[in-house]
Amino acid sequence: MKKGKVDVLLGLQWGDEGKGKVVDVLTPHYDVVARFQGGPNAGHTLEFEGQKYVLRSIPSGIFQGDKINIIGNGVVLAPDLFMDEARALEASGHDLKGRLYISKKAHLIMPTHRVLDAAYEAQKGKNRVGTTGKGIGPTYTDKVSRTGLRVGDILENFEAKYAAAKARHEAILRSLAFDYDIADVERRWMEGIDYLRQFTIVDSEHVINGLLREGKNVLCEGAQGTMLDVDFGSYPFVTSSNTICAGACSGLGIGPNRIGEVYGIMKAYCTRVGAGPFPTELFDDTGRRIRDLGHEYGAVTGRERRCGWIDLVALRYSIMVNGVTQLIMMKSDVLDQFDTIKACVAYRHNGQVIKDFPYNIEDDIEPVYEELPGWRTDMTRFTSEAQFPQAFKDYISFLEAQLETPITIISIGPDREQTIVR
Repeated sequence: MKKGKVDVLLGLQWGDEGKGKVVDVLTPHYDVVARFQGGPNAGHTLEFEGQKYVLRSIPSGIFQGDKINIIGNGVVLAPDLFMDEARALEASGHDLKGRLYISKKAHLIMPTHRVLDAAYEAQKGKNRVGTTGKGIGPTYTDKVSRTGLRVGDILENFEAKYAAAKARHEAILRSLAFDYDIADVERRWMEGIDYLRQFTIVDSEHVINGLLREGKNVLCEGAQGTMLDVDFGSYPFVTSSNTICAGACSGLGIGPNRIGEVYGIMKAYCTRVGAGPFPTELFDDTGRRIRDLGHEYGAVTGRERRCGWIDLVALRYSIMVNGVTQLIMMKSDVLDQFDTIKACVAYRHNGQVIKDFPYNIEDDIEPVYEELPGWRTDMTRFTSEAQFPQAFKDYISFLEAQLETPITIISIGPDREQTIVR
């Protein structure tokens, strides 16, 4: 019997690389699309047929009508935000019932988790991480401390379980002397719980492995980016889950021997949202120009993204820890108007030039750049690689040589049609 394959798609930078669009482009080659970590702090933006969609928790394969979509056990889910997202999709003609499965083992983001998020950030003062305030960190904290609520809990004796978890949170908030009022949010949240019960709630690890035995192909969709991984990112300015390829195994219940291709997504430059170190960040007109040309504002939060040149030290590290087999470069068209393009090939750290990503990038890190000529060509209407200007071809070759990994897909605009497969 033919066994199905599992490929993984994830971000290699600090998130916002354009994963949603690529999942949508690749979905026709798969039977199943599964989210394996993260929560509604991550927005995946897709544009096609004149419409723009932002997905927070629902996998980006939902627009392909015959595909199964799975929210895995590694995801944290806010019922009220999920309800808003799903209803908006249904209103636009995308029916989810029957083809969206939700893991019983996915943890629930409670209203008090959001309050705890705000309280912990306030307590940190100038050392705050810059969270989105969606309650992601406190939810994962409850998960590892073995006190969390899971989706499967809504099927039996839920009210008592919820009351006990809420009481634990309220005791912490009293100790922090943090004022809050969740009455309105809680009413909407409970409405979201009732809505969630309408969906197919499953033991997702059994479902996915059963589909693989049937010969079905699975695309695992990551959220955020490698440099936000709780173990390998720029700690402590990271998210609370494993955003790397290994997270697909623990976040879906898939054996590592199942993993085939690992698609690593990167921008032709680099961005970051929130606090934390960013070696190639630009504070000048060039940085502002990249932000404006790239429309670099958070899909969920609307926050301005910090912008800078591409960081090949961080990318080499991300490729290594993920075992990336193919690179996908997004937003190449944003650099169409620049005379000179810079790429960070090393760091100057404590008086030495280093090419390996160090333990700490907060202090005394200076990027070492190589400069390449820009292509000064509008590529947004191109339909094949043959149309690329030579300077852009040289930029691709330079990156492939530096990263020792092929760039197989190039995005030259937000629409699904603006995608060149090499």
